[in-house]
Amino acid sequence: MKYQKLFQQYNLSGNQLKNRFLMAPMTRSRASHPGDIPNALMAEYYAQRSTAGIIITEATQISLQGKGYANTPGVYSKQQIEGWKLITDAVHKNGSILFLQLWHVGRVSSSKVNGLQPIGPSPLTAQNTNVYIFDGAPNGDVTFVPVEEPREMNKIDISTVINEFVEGAKNAIEAGFDGVEIHGANGYLIDQFLRSNSNKRTDAYGGTMENRIRLLIEISKAVADAIGREKTGVRLSPFISFKDMSDPEILQTIMLAAAELNKLDLAYIHLCEVDWDDAPQIPIEFRMKLRDTFSNTIIATGNKTPEEAEQLLQDNLVDLIGFGRNFLTNPDYPAKVKQNLSLNKISDNHTLFGGGTARGYTDYPFIK
Repeated sequence: MKYQKLFQQYNLSGNQLKNRFLMAPMTRSRASHPGDIPNALMAEYYAQRSTAGIIITEATQISLQGKGYANTPGVYSKQQIEGWKLITDAVHKNGSILFLQLWHVGRVSSSKVNGLQPIGPSPLTAQNTNVYIFDGAPNGDVTFVPVEEPREMNKIDISTVINEFVEGAKNAIEAGFDGVEIHGANGYLIDQFLRSNSNKRTDAYGGTMENRIRLLIEISKAVADAIGREKTGVRLSPFISFKDMSDPEILQTIMLAAAELNKLDLAYIHLCEVDWDDAPQIPIEFRMKLRDTFSNTIIATGNKTPEEAEQLLQDNLVDLIGFGRNFLTNPDYPAKVKQNLSLNKISDNHTLFGGGTARGYTDYPFIK
C-alpha cells in the first residue's frame, strides 16, 4: 500500500482508530434556532464523514458569551446536549471516534452576534478582524461585521470561563462524545491570553510567558480532572497570526505550554497549521522539539497532501493527520486516497456557512 502509516490503526489514549485520518474541525453554521441546537442534518453530515478514524467537531461555544459567529452550535443547554446525541450516535454506528471542540471566542465577537460586549484578557480590539451574521443578504450569504472592543476580564470572569469549559466538557461526555478538544488556537480567547500583543495584563495571567499560559493550563487541568486526561486534548496554532495575533515570543510560549501540558498527561496536542498555498513551512526543528517535549499524541492539520502526511508519520514527528476541505467535499476521502481517485471540489462558496438544506453540505457524492 502506498500510504502504509495513514491507513494503520492507532490507539489514542484507549480509543482504537481505524486509520490515522482525522477530520479537522470546520465551522459550517448549520445549528438550529432558536438555541444554537445541533440537528439531524448535522448528524447526517458527520455520519457521512465517519470514514475518518477520528472526527473533531466544528468549534462549539461553551456559553452565549463565548459565541462569535452566527448559527454555530453550543454545548451549554439541555437542548444542545440532546441535539449532539443524534450526532454521536450516528458517528459511532459507523465506527469512528468523535471529540467535541470546546470554544470561547473572547474578543473576536460583536454584540450583533450575541447581544453582549466581547470579553478578553485586555481591552484591545483585534484589528482587521470580522465576524459574521445572517441578515437577509442575497443567496443567504453571511454579512461580515467588525469585532468590537472587549471588556477586560476580571478574576470572576476568569473563574466563570474555567467553569464553563468544565461544564461544556461534562455535557459533551453526557452527549456521548469520546472526548473534548480545548480550542487554544486561531486568535480566540485562550490564544489571546497566550500572546504578548493581545495580553497586556499585569496580574497572575499576564506579563511573563509563565503567566500567559496560566489560563490554558488551569482550564486543561480542570477539564482533565472532570472527565479524564485521556479524554482531553488541546489545539494550538503557533505559526498562525491572523486576527491581529502576531507575537515574537509565541514559539517559546507554546513550547513552555507543551511542557506543562505534558505534565498533565493529556491525550494530545493538535497543531493548527497555516493552510494557504504559499504558506511558510513549519521548521523541522520545531516538530522535533515538540516531540521531545510532549510524550503523547501529536496531530498536525493544515492542507497536507497524502504524501506529506505519510512522510510526517513515517518520520515519527506526528501521529495523526487532520484534513479539512478534502473531507468537506469528499465524505469518503480515505477511500479516494487509497484508490488514487480525483476529488470533489467546493460546489458553491455560498454554501460554506449557513443554510438549512443539504445543498453544499450533505450532497457531495461518494465514489460510484
